[in-house]
Amino acid sequence: MMKTLPRVLMSGNDAIALGALEAGCRFYAGYPITPQNELIAYMSEHMEEKGGVFVQAESELAAINMVYGAAAAGVRAMTSSSSPGISLMQEGISYIAGAQLPCVIVNIMRGGPGLGNIAPAQSDYFQATRGGGHGDYHCIVLAPATAQEAYDLMNQAFDLSDRYRTPSIILGDGFLGQMMEPVVVGSRVSRVAGKKQIAKPWALTGCAGRNPNVVHSFRMQEGDLEKLNLLLQKNYACIAAREQRAETFFVDDARVIVVAYGTMGRIAQGVVKQLRQRGVKVGLVRPITLWPFPKKIIEGCCARRSVSFVVTEMSYGQMVEDVRLCVNGRHAVTFIGRAAGGVPEEAALIRMIRKALR
Repeated sequence: MMKTLPRVLMSGNDAIALGALEAGCRFYAGYPITPQNELIAYMSEHMEEKGGVFVQAESELAAINMVYGAAAAGVRAMTSSSSPGISLMQEGISYIAGAQLPCVIVNIMRGGPGLGNIAPAQSDYFQATRGGGHGDYHCIVLAPATAQEAYDLMNQAFDLSDRYRTPSIILGDGFLGQMMEPVVVGSRVSRVAGKKQIAKPWALTGCAGRNPNVVHSFRMQEGDLEKLNLLLQKNYACIAAREQRAETFFVDDARVIVVAYGTMGRIAQGVVKQLRQRGVKVGLVRPITLWPFPKKIIEGCCARRSVSFVVTEMSYGQMVEDVRLCVNGRHAVTFIGRAAGGVPEEAALIRMIRKALR
């Protein structure tokens, strides 16, 4: 008889934290900021029982550099924050990418720019997908739309980060972090350190019986830094070829395809279902990986003669640029967005879709 897994009502923040612990995260450092405080609170309560280390750092700068050290030691390490806190971490994230270290960074986005407000937004897309800090680097960026998906994606975030030795970002927003939803838990065996994880022969675990390892991003010898950059670009090309992910709805015969991620993906899915019931040929592409962007799916939709795209975001237009790059002028791309806590309404999105059908 198949065992029924428990469904637990929890916030998206709690689901992320539980997913991380079950994925084998054994080091967490962070600094409180709304709207992700439930995540850091969950980690503070449950990390010790997993045999891991929790640190409430004195700042976001300290937190990301603590993650740098733990990652260098081979531990599955993570931090979390919200928009302005993530901005403070950018130098450290660049160092981690330059040192080719795996870790997971969670950003539960809020309104900006500046200190902004605590309302949900999607305005950190450029920061996440373009590197954010200095240098030619990328982070793998995953965008869950539900608490369940947030829980599930934590395992993938750590696995991808380990596989490619690069930071992974979970990009959510205040709605995802705060909303309560039932989550099926316990579907995976907990990945404790040293078991069911990718071997890390490069880690700083003590050099008894082997040559010492060195982890750093500072390369002063002429040509060394360029060699590193070429190696990184090769790695990023491999990630881009293998790890594009998206969910699609009704795209096969759609005349208009909506592109939206995260919370806006949920809203757009509801609109698509409504319009389909009325006979309107509209579909949805919901990117799950924001980097690498799922351009293969968008380009596949472009193969049709008569199709147009509507992009909707809780920003004034960031992901829309990646959609336009994929479409490359072959079809019309229109945009609807709001920021700083504003959410594009269903009625406005429906009007935009109907206009695109004309």
